[in-house]
Amino acid sequence: MEAAIEIKQLVKTYKSKIGDINVVDHIDLEVGKGEIFGFLGPNGAGKTTTIKILLGIIYADGGDARVLGREVGDMAIHKKIAYLPEKPYYYEHMTGIEILRFYASLFKIKDEAKLKGLLERVNLANDGHKTISQYSKGMQQRIGLAQSLINDPELLFLDEPTGGLDPIAHIEIRDLILNMREEGKTVFISSHELSDVERICDRVAIINKGRIASQGRLEDLLKGGRYEITASGVPEGLAKSIQEPDTLVSFKDGRLIVDMPDTTSPNAVIEGILAAKGSVISVIPRRKRLEDLFVETVRQKNEEEKAGGRK
Repeated sequence: MEAAIEIKQLVKTYKSKIGDINVVDHIDLEVGKGEIFGFLGPNGAGKTTTIKILLGIIYADGGDARVLGREVGDMAIHKKIAYLPEKPYYYEHMTGIEILRFYASLFKIKDEAKLKGLLERVNLANDGHKTISQYSKGMQQRIGLAQSLINDPELLFLDEPTGGLDPIAHIEIRDLILNMREEGKTVFISSHELSDVERICDRVAIINKGRIASQGRLEDLLKGGRYEITASGVPEGLAKSIQEPDTLVSFKDGRLIVDMPDTTSPNAVIEGILAAKGSVISVIPRRKRLEDLFVETVRQKNEEEKAGGRK
């Protein structure tokens, strides 16, 4: 797959009272064209700094970064990319359509029909005459997306596009982003809304303390779910006979609870329960979630650092 973003050993260093700190610490990353890519990490991990380098807002102190085949900072790139910050600022006295006209003028676009079409696309066709001060947070996010699409970009950077929105606004913004992929656009999303990322992203990278801690396709990263088997009427001695690897066996309120990885078939355990004259109450598959992966990854890296320094 052709790359929309290529990052190799990227470094950004800031000075502090305790010495130089690598906010972005020798990261490697590649985003393919046409992907929705999730860039995740705790606060202060280096997400926004990385995006600003890719946008040419700040300069890296080492490594290499290319966007759409060109070095970052190349002015020709700016005609093909768009950026929606976490908290976009607009003049509140301007109306939605006036905002779009203003940004369109920066690209020398005077197509009024196109601007009205963008308002329709983000479900603001009946609100274009209202001022930004009259817009809800969800409406401001939608006008921001409309503004980011004015130049028909190949690559969009979205920083917390669904942060703080109500459930309906969440769905609307997610659908808009999915439609962008259908159009062949590449979308690079930085977000703390992990459920949204899990629903719409093809691949993700987790950055922690400036370093990439994990990256890959979601379907690969989220392997490793578990089964929870609950049974009654089972003698406690049966627990000793369940020898499956990475399996937790316990009794609660007279019920046997077996927590086992989904890489192992539950059939042997179920057969053992039935052979012991027990009754299977439930077999519940628990799919691994992106939230689980995120917490595991960040905690593991933090523990490694405490145990023996950065690895």
